[in-house]
Amino acid sequence: MTNFDAETMRELRDVREVAIRTEKHPKSAVVFVRSWRGAEGRWYRDLAAGGPATLEYASRRLAVQASPADDEAAVARVSREFLRKYRRNSHAQEMVRSETLPTTLRLEPR
Repeated sequence: MTNFDAETMRELRDVREVAIRTEKHPKSAVVFVRSWRGAEGRWYRDLAAGGPATLEYASRRLAVQASPADDEAAVARVSREFLRKYRRNSHAQEMVRSETLPTTLRLEPR
């Protein structure tokens, strides 16, 4: 398992939105959030299939690989962090519904 460096983690913690561009659909970037559409979300299906992708934020591009976040504690931490970061967003609670939790993916640098 490879981790992002500390500077990248600080940037990602503070940025409001990131985009993921998958190699299967390279011309369209989408905002990265836990898939509120569940397993039906296009970007989620692309990443869950195991293909490489690009994480885009603050004029940076990072090559990433996704894997399922199957650790219950990690999924719970993601939910808490999501609610902390987006607490003012009226849709924040929708992103932590039980049916969206299985769409949590771990991104690692390639």
